[in-house]
Amino acid sequence: MKKTILASMAAITAITAVPALGDPPSWAPAHGRRHHDGDRDHRYRTSDNGVRYWRGDDGRYYCRRSNGTVGLLAGAALGALIGRSIDTRGERVTGTVLGAAAGALVGNELAQGPTRCR
Repeated sequence: MKKTILASMAAITAITAVPALGDPPSWAPAHGRRHHDGDRDHRYRTSDNGVRYWRGDDGRYYCRRSNGTVGLLAGAALGALIGRSIDTRGERVTGTVLGAAAGALVGNELAQGPTRCR
């Protein structure tokens, strides 16, 4: 009985002794990410065509958009299949490789879209 009471008391003490995890109050000195970010406004805005952008500390606008990797891979696979079906003579490796390269370039450009980030 004593061991049960002592174990339950130890468990209750351990649970109540855990410090609260959270952000410090606004008046406390800033450390870590809050100190690094400072007062900068990194909220994204979205343009009409769906590209997210923000204004940097230097006054220039920056944007975040897809880098076209999915389009590159899908275009390469589709281009390889089309190139292989067009090249019907010999080993057909040349058609497959050229089709994959052309498909990768086209797929990448289509996935990135017309907007350019500067």
